[in-house]
Formats: sequence, C-alpha cells, structure tokens
Amino acid sequence: MPHSSSSAHRDSLAGVRLARGASPWLLPTVATAAVSLTRARRSGRWAALAVPTTALAAGMLWFFRDPDREIAEGRVISPADGVVQSIMPWKDGRTRVAIFMSPLNVHVNRAPLAGTVTSVEHIPGGFVPAFNKESENNERVVWHFDTELGDIEMVQIAGAVARRIVPYLPADTKVEQGERIGLIRFGSRVDIYLPEGVEVAVEVGQKTTAGVTRLDRD
Repeated sequence: MPHSSSSAHRDSLAGVRLARGASPWLLPTVATAAVSLTRARRSGRWAALAVPTTALAAGMLWFFRDPDREIAEGRVISPADGVVQSIMPWKDGRTRVAIFMSPLNVHVNRAPLAGTVTSVEHIPGGFVPAFNKESENNERVVWHFDTELGDIEMVQIAGAVARRIVPYLPADTKVEQGERIGLIRFGSRVDIYLPEGVEVAVEVGQKTTAGVTRLDRD
C-alpha cells in the first residue's frame, strides 16, 4: 500500500487529483477557458478564443496531475518521473544520478529514502534548459536527508520554463520513503547522489517513475 504522507494535502478541481501548489497556475487558466466556453455560443470571437484556452487548461490539468503510487521496496527509489540523463561518479565516492523531467512527466517529487530532512536550501540561478550541462547553475533547491545509509543529497533543478520550485516540507521533518516532498513546475531535472559503495541499478536512457523505480542494486 502507498505510504501515508503528511504533505498529501492537494489542490483539486472537478474531481481531478492535482499537485499541491498548482492553483496559482491552474485557476486563472481554467477560469478563462470556462468563460470562453460559456460565451462561445453567442460570439464568434469568444468561440475562437475557447479553443486555445480550453486546450491550455487541459494541458495544465495533465501537467499538474498527482497520481497515487504503490511504493516499491528497495533502499533507494527514484525521486522523480523522467529519463536517466547521466550517471556520474563524484570525487567524494558518491554517484550522481540525474533524471530529466519533460513537461509530459508528473512533476511531484518523492523522498528516495525514509529519514529526516536535515536541510532544504534554495539557491538562485539561471534558467538554462534542464538537459543542458550548464543547467547545474540553474535555480535549484538542495535537500539533505539523514537516512539509514547516512546523508543523502537530492537537488531539484529548474529548467528553461520551470521557474518555480515548491518544497512541501521544512527541515527537521521526518519522511517516509516515497512521500511527496515537492513540485517543480514544467520541464526540469532532479539529481540524487548515491553513497559510496551503493551500486546503481539503472542506466542512461532508462525511464523512471517516482516512488516505483529502484535506483540501487543489492
């Protein structure tokens, strides 16, 4: 069964389960589409406007979806939906797994392990496309978790369109593995640093599902 979550409170619209923090983007878009559709029968101008606004509202609803997940077993599970962009050994012995999230992916991120959030640091930066190497200097939020494997670092990186990262939890919060911890709006990237001695179970180009895909190997 999915883990319970203290951050599981979500926005909702017409019965659709949406990511927490979606309302500032969704409500104006959906309201505009609703007005356009209502007035479309009486005005050709409104009818022409109804098509793109309704399509945009539908796209927003799809982007901000927040499905429940059956949380997988494993020491480290993927914090993000997306594709493994790179796997890089780090100088301190850790291995960085970078996961690229396209606008089509679910953008709610999840805790890779159970533990305690020891720090959540927002670092200002640029907005280079997330698949670009220079995106390492983009705006980002750096998480540290105290876990059974020691300190685990995870970084949410904003992309060219994603200009807002919404952390759900403050420091000193206990989390369960697979618990929702934050949202990145639109295309973006999530990096996780596996401790020295932990063998990576995924490969570059592999699709990942937050809370489901195991990143480490026994």
